[in-house]
Amino acid sequence: MNLLRRTPLLALFSAEILSTTGAQMTWLALPWFVLTTTGSPARMGIVMAVELAPLPLAGLLAGGVVARIGPRQTMLACDLARAPIMALVPTLHLLGLLSFPLLLGLVFLLGAFWAPHFSSQRLILPELLGGDERRLTQANALLQAATRLTLVLGPAAAGLLIGIIGPVNVLFVDAATYLIAFTLVLLFVPRGGRVAESDEARGLLAGVRFLLGDRLLGPLTAATAVVEMAFQALVATLPVLVIARYGTDARIAGWLFAAWGGGSLLGNVAVYRIVTRFPLLGLVSLGGLLQAAMAWFLVPELAAIAVAGALFFLGFFNGLVAAPMFGILTGRTPASLRPKVVTASFTLSMLAGPLGLVVAGPALQELGTQPVLAAIAVAWSAAALGLALVVLRRRHLAQRPLRAPAPTLARAD
Repeated sequence: MNLLRRTPLLALFSAEILSTTGAQMTWLALPWFVLTTTGSPARMGIVMAVELAPLPLAGLLAGGVVARIGPRQTMLACDLARAPIMALVPTLHLLGLLSFPLLLGLVFLLGAFWAPHFSSQRLILPELLGGDERRLTQANALLQAATRLTLVLGPAAAGLLIGIIGPVNVLFVDAATYLIAFTLVLLFVPRGGRVAESDEARGLLAGVRFLLGDRLLGPLTAATAVVEMAFQALVATLPVLVIARYGTDARIAGWLFAAWGGGSLLGNVAVYRIVTRFPLLGLVSLGGLLQAAMAWFLVPELAAIAVAGALFFLGFFNGLVAAPMFGILTGRTPASLRPKVVTASFTLSMLAGPLGLVVAGPALQELGTQPVLAAIAVAWSAAALGLALVVLRRRHLAQRPLRAPAPTLARAD
């Protein structure tokens, strides 16, 4: 079955490509602007961390919002809100009114819409396709591939545009992409049916309780959190690495980010084609171990092309992890709990992201890039080994019938 022949899915993927391309351009343009104007990696890390800071509360609240109004309406609301907020950043700068505290406030508001929008993108897939794990894995692989395509287009375009129009003007482009994505979803993605809320789905922490009570999904979420911390620290390290090793050239930074995105794009395409022939947990475990191995290639002082190659394969093996994990998460979760479980899983796994950014900034300033990259590789390896151990011990749990856990935490043994 060719999922791309479905108009709603094609519109959803197109909207994702447009809005996330703009966001990825901003993800390079904004820290590059802060770094080159202040000369402070610490301030750069703070700006990036503040955008992730709303995740704990926004992620927990998002589950109830998505369950109440539906994923489609949530996506529309998020895109419509983010467009003017993003446009305010360059507008206020051009007017000479953009102070550093005000910039932090705006990026905080932008970050508040990230969790509900991301969760809604995933939750709308079961509404359109049903609950089959492998079909959802394939659909999520396509959605991830669309996202990763933006990691090729966004940073590369940002690296060129920063030199032509400046990093601040790139933010206007991002604001426009949110409006285009809003229009595509509004016109071509249908509203899904409502799922009645069960007793287990009631309460702000229902999704967290389910994850903590599930002996497979709980450890998988914990391992993902450590990887997210390492990845966000790596994102903060790359601009500093470029300036320290290769000169102040935004194009090199753009191509390094694009190498990771290109690898992840191909990894998700590969998963789409092989998911019907391999166990999902096996793909997750193998991909995690290979990602950790690639992180060690970033530690030595190598040529930029070698760093790009390591980032490419780091991204490729990420493709083996992300889509199968979503298929497992969705397949093991009752429909009435999915909005809260998916948002809780995303929130818990992303909580470590700001920590990685906040720690990376001062560490880069005091220690330099090589010790920070070594610490990233150690953390990534620990998470991958723990993930592999969980998969080896718990792979049989993925085949158990779906059930909601008891209110008390289940023993790990």
